[in-house]
Amino acid sequence: MYYGNIKYCDIADGEGVRTTLFVSGCTNHCKNCFQPQTWSFDYGKPFTEETESEILDSMKPPYIDGLTLLGGEPFEPENQRALVPFLRKVHSQFPDKNIWGYTGFVYDRDLVPGGRKYTEVTDEYLSYLKVLVDGPFVDELKDISLQFRGSSNQRIIDVQETRRQGKVVLYTPMQF
Repeated sequence: MYYGNIKYCDIADGEGVRTTLFVSGCTNHCKNCFQPQTWSFDYGKPFTEETESEILDSMKPPYIDGLTLLGGEPFEPENQRALVPFLRKVHSQFPDKNIWGYTGFVYDRDLVPGGRKYTEVTDEYLSYLKVLVDGPFVDELKDISLQFRGSSNQRIIDVQETRRQGKVVLYTPMQF
């Protein structure tokens, strides 16, 4: 897997102060995507053990609330397979910090058994997430007033409650 960028002390891509990893590779190709260069699966730099260590080190300060994964597309099957071993480490070292994910896929259509992006590691991947912002960016529904999303079709999902109830449960972010 490759990644395009890592943001340290990010406050835009989830609640609180976060480390944010922008993975490479996306087959969605949303119209007016804010970073189409990340569509290529070999854009940026290889995601190595050294990269993992840098991210884990960045999460040590108590003011870091968690990790956010976006892209590109973190739920492309090859990215899921690369991220799950890393997420195990994050969860093991920082069980009290939360993980947010962004995807252009739709949770209850694409990331469930039988869905087009469901893999042998999808359930484990989702088990580590507190929040998933799902749905493709739709330029015609763009709304810059929305918190943590770019277009009004996208949902902010409480992943663990959704998994418990077996239906999508929306997450209500803190209001600023």
